[in-house]
Amino acid sequence: MEPNVRFWITERHSFIQRFLQWTELLDPTNLVVSIEKIEKSRQLLLTNEDAAIRDLENQRIKDAWKRSLSTVHPDSGKLIPVPFRPAAFLPFTAPMVFFSMLSAKSLKSLILPQVSFYTYTTTFNMVNGNASYNRRLYESLLLGTGVIASSSFFGLFPVLFQMRVNHVLLKRALPIIILTHVSGMNVVATRSLEPIRGIEVMDKEGNVMGYSRKAGTKAVKDTATSRIVLFGTTAFIPEVFSHFFVRTQFFRQYPWSLWTFKLSCTVLVMGLMVPLSFSLFPQMGRIQCSELEKEIQSVTEETELFYNRGV
Repeated sequence: MEPNVRFWITERHSFIQRFLQWTELLDPTNLVVSIEKIEKSRQLLLTNEDAAIRDLENQRIKDAWKRSLSTVHPDSGKLIPVPFRPAAFLPFTAPMVFFSMLSAKSLKSLILPQVSFYTYTTTFNMVNGNASYNRRLYESLLLGTGVIASSSFFGLFPVLFQMRVNHVLLKRALPIIILTHVSGMNVVATRSLEPIRGIEVMDKEGNVMGYSRKAGTKAVKDTATSRIVLFGTTAFIPEVFSHFFVRTQFFRQYPWSLWTFKLSCTVLVMGLMVPLSFSLFPQMGRIQCSELEKEIQSVTEETELFYNRGV
């Protein structure tokens, strides 16, 4: 069995444990670890499967799990490209969220931030989604291009609205609402083939029982929910704090400080929300066999099966 899959199935962590686990996996040093170290870690886990699960207090084993879980896709067993590893998500998206939420006097000034943000998040969702179903390269390219274009279009809608409306509350609230909803729909659209073609479901030993569209639907729904929580909170809290900050004497003396304050607030909030949102649901989702398709129920006596939710 793929070591990462075995780990997530065996270690049924609580939310707090998953949160602490993700704080380690999101360590920026996981972006610069060499391929040689990753291969050695994987070899250690593959040759000592049972010991690796039992001996989690051993620092050597613990480091091996950290490298494997943070750099290798659990479905394919292939290395995740460095810019799209979970540890890269915060450094890439935090500045993009900040710039995409800035008030703009023209549409042109926001096109690049919006397109950059949705290009990255679409690619991240596609790379870190479930990879257990058949998908051709041209399908991924066409789907990704369409999702980027549509997400960017809807992301620019608040700017068009702000140019025509003077209502202060609407001008502040609409960008947050749009960012939250479009981020969730981006996951649904990017991974739309999973509910259509189905993803692998397996027993606790890693034996594949079949491909389930219902499991694919649940995986996409849970991941979309985590993105809504992530970006909704990240966009909302800095706006609230900024509302009170502009009333302070410090802001009156140094108006330029609003940018610094808002960027710092965005990074801090998102720094907390990324591991929290990734921890909302287990990495290896569980689903009752009775909820799956009849053809899967007929080939197993297990009451509960597992699937890779994706990040």
